[in-house]
Amino acid sequence: MRVQEPLPIEHYAMIGDRSTAALVGRDGSIDWLCLPHFDSHACFAALLGDRRNGHWRIGPAGPATTTRRYLPGSLVLETTHETASGTVRVTDAMPTGDDRADVVRIVEGVAGEVEMEQELVVRFGYGSVPPWVRRVRDRGEEVLVAIAGPDRLVLRGAPLPRSAQHAHRGTFAVRAGERFVLDLCWQHSWLPIAEPVGEPEVVATTVAESAEWLAELDYDGPYLEAVQSSVLVLRALTDEATGGILAAPTTSLPEEPGGVRNWDYRFTWLRDASLTVDAMLAVRLVERVGLWRDWLLRAIAGDPQDMRIMYRRDGGRDLLERELPHLPGYGGARPVRIGNGAADQRQHDVLGQVMLTLQRLRELGIADSHDSWHMQRALLDELATHWREPDHGLWEMRGEPQLFTHSRAMMWAAFDCGVRAVEGGCDGDASRWAELRDALREEVLTRGFDESTGSFRQHYGTSDVDASLLQLPTIGIVEPTDPRFLGTIARIEQELLVDGLPLRYRTTGLDGLPGDEHPFVLCGFWLVSAYAQAGRIDDATALMDRLVALRNDVGLLAEEIDPTTGRHWGNFPQAFSHLGLVLAATDLERARSSADGA
Repeated sequence: MRVQEPLPIEHYAMIGDRSTAALVGRDGSIDWLCLPHFDSHACFAALLGDRRNGHWRIGPAGPATTTRRYLPGSLVLETTHETASGTVRVTDAMPTGDDRADVVRIVEGVAGEVEMEQELVVRFGYGSVPPWVRRVRDRGEEVLVAIAGPDRLVLRGAPLPRSAQHAHRGTFAVRAGERFVLDLCWQHSWLPIAEPVGEPEVVATTVAESAEWLAELDYDGPYLEAVQSSVLVLRALTDEATGGILAAPTTSLPEEPGGVRNWDYRFTWLRDASLTVDAMLAVRLVERVGLWRDWLLRAIAGDPQDMRIMYRRDGGRDLLERELPHLPGYGGARPVRIGNGAADQRQHDVLGQVMLTLQRLRELGIADSHDSWHMQRALLDELATHWREPDHGLWEMRGEPQLFTHSRAMMWAAFDCGVRAVEGGCDGDASRWAELRDALREEVLTRGFDESTGSFRQHYGTSDVDASLLQLPTIGIVEPTDPRFLGTIARIEQELLVDGLPLRYRTTGLDGLPGDEHPFVLCGFWLVSAYAQAGRIDDATALMDRLVALRNDVGLLAEEIDPTTGRHWGNFPQAFSHLGLVLAATDLERARSSADGA
C-alpha cells in the first residue's frame, strides 16, 4: 500500500464518551476510532494507513481557513471552516450511552454558502474487514447499516452519502442558517437498531455534564486554562464503567519519523493511573477516586506474585503483543503493534507509585477499606522477598535488567508508606518493612550517587544520568535543596537537554532498541517541578510557559515534542503529559506561595 503523507499528529483533536475516543483531524476526518471500547478493534484506522483503512470525513470541498476549539468545560469539538464563498461550523461530540457508542456531527451554515464533502469508509478489524453495507428504513427514515460479525454501525440523519467505489460519498451545500445532523451509532449486530440519540439535546447535555464535573476543580493558580483542559483529557481517558485509566487512546504513533518505537498505549499502567489520581487529588477532584481503588483491587486480585505492571481497562491480563502487517503505519513507521510485551516485565517502581497514591488518599481522610489494606500488606510482603533483584525500570527498557536508582527509591517509598500506614492505625507488623526501608535509603544515597560526577546515576552500573531522577524529592528520599540533587539537575541540564527540553535518557545506552526519540513531555514538567522545589522559580516559570505554549490549538499534548519544529510524536493525547502539566502547575503555585510568604 502506498504511504500517504499523514496529517501532523498535533493537527488532531480528541472526542470521547469515557468508554472510547476518536481522533478528528483539522480537515474534518475522523481517522481513528475503536468501538465500543478504547482497546477494541478500530473501525477507522486511516491514522495508521490511509482512507482505505477507514475514516469519516465531513469538510469543505475546497480550500478553507480552519479554526477549532472545545466548547467551554468540555471536549465537544467545534471546528469552523471559512472559505471564499462562506463559513460553516461542524460540532463533533460523543455522548455517553449504555450498550451503544455514538458519534454525532452537526453541520451549521454561519455565512454565505459552502460546498461540503462527506466520505465514509468503514473497515472493522483495524482497517482490514470491509462490512456488508445496505440502506434500510428505521422509524420512518432511511439509514445506512454496516455489519461485520459482532459489530454494526448505523448512520442516520441527512444527508446520507451514496455508495461509490468501496466507500460512501456525497457533496452538499450548506447555506447560512441551515443545519444538518448525522449520528453514527455502534451496537452489537444482533441487537435491534437503537433509537436516535436525541440530537437536539445531545450536545448541550454532554457539555453540561462535563462542565458540572469541572466545576468541582479547586485550583485558581497559574495556567488555569491548561490545567482545566488537562484534567478533562484525564477524565476522558478514564473508563466510566470500570475505572481503568488509559495511558493514551492510540497505538503505534511513532516517537520519530519512520521509527520503530511504536507501542500500544490503550491500556492501564498501574504507575500512570496512580499518577493520574495524584493529579486529580492535587486539584481536589476526588469524586471518582474510589472507582480507581476498586479497579485496582479487582485487577491485582489473586496471588501477589502475579501483579502486572499494566492491565486492560477492565482489569484483564491478555496484552499479547503482535504486529499488524496490513497497516503501513503512521507516515510509514512500522511495525504497527497491538498489545504490549512490556506487560511481562518486572518494574519495581510500580508498587511504590501505587503506595504513594494510597498514602495521599489516607492523608486526605479517605480511609482504606479492609480489602485495600489487606492487598497492600500482601504486596509489600511479596516485594520484601525479591527487593534485591534488578528490574527493567520506569522506561520499560528492553535490554538487560539493572539496579535502577529510580526503582530502588520507589521501593523505599513503598516500604515507607507501609510503615507510615501502620503508625497511623492500620493493622500489621511493620518492623521488616522499616528495616528494608532504611536499607534501601542507605543504598540509594550511596550506590545510586556518583561521587565523580556529583549527581545521582541512572543505575548502579553506569555514570549516565536519567530524567526519572528528577522525581527523587517528590518521592521523598532527598530534599530538593540537597546538593546531591542540585548536582543531578545540573547534569541533566548538561547532558539531556535538547533545545532546552529534556530527553528521558540517552538512547545509545541499554534500552535494547534501534532509533532515537525526541524530548519527553512529562520529563519537561518534572524539570519544572524540580526547579520550583529547588527555589528556581524564574527557571520553572520560563520552562512551564514554553511547555504550555507547545500544546496544539485545542490544548492537547503527545508523548514527545520536537523542539525544533514543534511537531508532536508518540501516542496522542498522552495521559503522562497532561498529568505532568497539572502536577507541575500545582508545584509551581506552591513554590510561589512559599516564596511570597517567606
